[in-house]
Amino acid sequence: MMAIEAQKVVKSFGDFAALKSITLNIPGGEFVAITGKSGSGKSTLFYSLSGLDTINSGHVRVLGKNIHAMPQEDLHDFRNTKMGFVFQFHYLVSELTGLENILLPAKKKNLHKEKREYALYLLDYFAIAHCKDKLPSQMSGGERQRVAVARSLIMNPEIIFADEPTGNLDSINSEIVMNIFREINLKNKTTVILITHDDEYAHLADREIRLKDGEIESDVHYKKR
Repeated sequence: MMAIEAQKVVKSFGDFAALKSITLNIPGGEFVAITGKSGSGKSTLFYSLSGLDTINSGHVRVLGKNIHAMPQEDLHDFRNTKMGFVFQFHYLVSELTGLENILLPAKKKNLHKEKREYALYLLDYFAIAHCKDKLPSQMSGGERQRVAVARSLIMNPEIIFADEPTGNLDSINSEIVMNIFREINLKNKTTVILITHDDEYAHLADREIRLKDGEIESDVHYKKR
């Protein structure tokens, strides 16, 4: 099954066309890096493919659902259960502990009690069990980002969207986070969509889609499954 099917997607901001009729397919279980210089349209594509922003024309199907035709409430629920998100900034809730932050998506579905053991497993798996009862202000940058990754996984999503997830991390923590994504992809067959400006991290993916001026400049497969 295709994880994502985009057909002639156009996104404009006023007179500026950020995406110019983008068409692409991403099979389930693929690890895709979306790259390009600043202003190339990669973050706009990220937001358009995930339904975090509207598009002007075209279609985006995620797991067979035409997301831009869905009512907002249904789309929000679909994102919460089928997609996980990691951003350059961790966006943890400052008043909540590491465990409580991880369980936030589950709490929206009243599943936080059922998911607690899995959250504890993720804390241990990512070597941040000591952050269980810590507030974000008491964690290092790398610990906060790993908590954010764990939060993105708590609902066992089929797709992870990661927008420059290592942008605020040092090289050691960047490597830890990237290895987590690679392992999640290989072990769980989770589709990973990674926005990055770092060529080294892009080459960890199965495929690199490079954008230039709102269009696909190249689409390279690095590995065969």
